[in-house]
Amino acid sequence: MISFAPVYSFALRLLGVALLPCAVAQAAIPIAHWTQASGARVYLVESPAIAMVDVQIDFDAGARRDPRDKPGLANLMANGTAYGVKARGNAAALDENALSDAWADLGASFGGNASNDRLSFTLRTLTYPDLLEQAVGLAARQMGDPVYPEALWLRDRPKMIASLKEANTRPATIAGRAFAQAVYGDHPYGAESTEESLNRISVADLRALHASALKACGARVSIVGAVNRAQADALVTRLLAHLPAGPCEALPPVPEVAPLGAASEQRIGFASAQAHVLVGQPGIARNSPDFFALTVGNHILGGGGFTARLTEEVREKRGLTYSVYSYFAPGLHAGAFTIGLQTRPDQAQQALDLVREVLTRFVESGPTEKELQAAKDNLIGGFALRLDSNRKLLDNVGNIAWNNLPLDYLETWTTQVQKLTVDDIRAAFARTLQPQKMATVVLGAP
Repeated sequence: MISFAPVYSFALRLLGVALLPCAVAQAAIPIAHWTQASGARVYLVESPAIAMVDVQIDFDAGARRDPRDKPGLANLMANGTAYGVKARGNAAALDENALSDAWADLGASFGGNASNDRLSFTLRTLTYPDLLEQAVGLAARQMGDPVYPEALWLRDRPKMIASLKEANTRPATIAGRAFAQAVYGDHPYGAESTEESLNRISVADLRALHASALKACGARVSIVGAVNRAQADALVTRLLAHLPAGPCEALPPVPEVAPLGAASEQRIGFASAQAHVLVGQPGIARNSPDFFALTVGNHILGGGGFTARLTEEVREKRGLTYSVYSYFAPGLHAGAFTIGLQTRPDQAQQALDLVREVLTRFVESGPTEKELQAAKDNLIGGFALRLDSNRKLLDNVGNIAWNNLPLDYLETWTTQVQKLTVDDIRAAFARTLQPQKMATVVLGAP
């Protein structure tokens, strides 16, 4: 029998995407929040227009908690859950291929990864009762009962090492790693996997981290989709059913990123048609009260594409690069502030000098009133595009959950942006950035 359900689901999804920006612009996005008896914290946005649900489960087990001699362990553990699952009750064990086939048969997806701060699993499935029940049950098994067969780890590790070696031939990789080391020093944010560190990681390490890091009491679960509160609560209970119940002991603190004491500059020889230039320093944590001022200010400085000052000065007026950008990467700790560009090797110094000049002037004087208003109009006008799919909305809800932001964060976002003044942005940049103490990496220039 031919089923039209996938086509119908896709059509509904397109309709939902088309309609959501208007809904966002006209109405609030209520986020329900509660804590289960297990200690798991749940955040829900009901989105009934499409018969599907997106779920994200976050744990405080990101790369910042990797052992110093085994960077990348958390990500490998999360990805390794796809190697297969153990038998439980009447459910037979599934190897890597059988698990993949099971997800394909359900038309659903599930997987894990680790960023600097958190280890995350994501589930996407239709909410038709029979499919939802099977998908949630399979996700619970993959997250809670992974096998980690040694043969598969020994199969994949050489591939990872080969990929790492290939990446280390790319100029952007080399420059980026040198820059991360210069900005973060010994902080875990700057740790990178190497051939040696991968060879130190064993299946026993993957299993040990899984047993210690994944507990129901430590989960923050964000949900967006066609489920109500009662259904969401039951969904979370089943998702976490195969994890230890706790209790969750306080984790040891991770040190903060140390500010740079002085400027540094690295010149890395590399036979490349383009020189890679990176300038920056530790920036802010996500909970900084300067977050909005720095976000809007950076849009004016280098994050706003062709309207940004750096683009105007470095590309449009001098033609020194095709693209120049700046951004903040805040996390639980002070993520990097970065300015980057590529240019001809013979004009790298000219471009670098100009970047430093534009940055210093911006930190000292801030934006003009005209620049600020244009940035507000652009950011506020495009805000709905940040929420125009369930996946994007889930990212925002997960951000609220992980960073303990107010539940009305999305509702007040435009107000926070609109009320900023030139003085607010100038003061925030002066508190945060020290152009005279930044780290610089230039790769490929004479």
